[in-house]
Amino acid sequence: MDNLYEKTERASLPIFCIRSLRPIWRGCMLLCMLITALIPPVAESRETGDILFHDDFMSLEQWKPLIFPKIKAHTVYSIVGDGDNFYLKAESNASASAIVYKDAFDASQYQKVRWRWKIEHVYKKGNAEEKSGDDYPIRGYITFQYDPDDKAAFGERLAYGIAKAFYGEYPPHSSLNYIWSNKSQAHTIMNSPYTDRAQMIILQSGNEKAGQWVTEEINILKDYKKAFGKNPPAAASIAIMNDSDDTGERAVSYIDFIEVSR
Repeated sequence: MDNLYEKTERASLPIFCIRSLRPIWRGCMLLCMLITALIPPVAESRETGDILFHDDFMSLEQWKPLIFPKIKAHTVYSIVGDGDNFYLKAESNASASAIVYKDAFDASQYQKVRWRWKIEHVYKKGNAEEKSGDDYPIRGYITFQYDPDDKAAFGERLAYGIAKAFYGEYPPHSSLNYIWSNKSQAHTIMNSPYTDRAQMIILQSGNEKAGQWVTEEINILKDYKKAFGKNPPAAASIAIMNDSDDTGERAVSYIDFIEVSR
């Protein structure tokens, strides 16, 4: 999961010494264990027309926490109200943790994701190109499950097979990470500093729109093809994170709603 890969990289788990497996193992061994319970099989649809689900954040009932054992300070996620409106509030203070939507979905059928977010400010020390600055006041993930029936290379199938034998589940295949960066970059799509299996897509940058609600709409299939040059695995899940453990800074951000549709 992009920076979810990076946060789990610090865990002290045994690493296979088979050189060909390192690109797949890097940063996702512990994540495999952590998200086994968080990314279920594709859920029963709560579809209304073309909309699979729409969460207005009246509660966190549909979300599960993702905690990183090596990071002691965790981001606080809560629901705040303003009249009849409710929002997700994410507060980090030299901390990191995420929340994951309980239901997976079929990204080949429901490829559009729309949400509205707001930040108070970006991180002064943030740097999307360096591990030491890879923090964001808000980011959204689309993570993809490995498909054993996919026509993957022999080495990849071998590595994932060993992973399943060792942990009982396949590690995540890849992810798209939609970020609000502290500054613009030469490219709007770039590798995570930790793994090329996680691609970062810059949707907003800087403080120009800080304090304002900004609506985003993305197309998973189009973005995945741009980032990876092929179609994604079908089974996908959504996660949200506000992290500041690398920069040691503090930030508050909000999400008004999130929606998945055709």
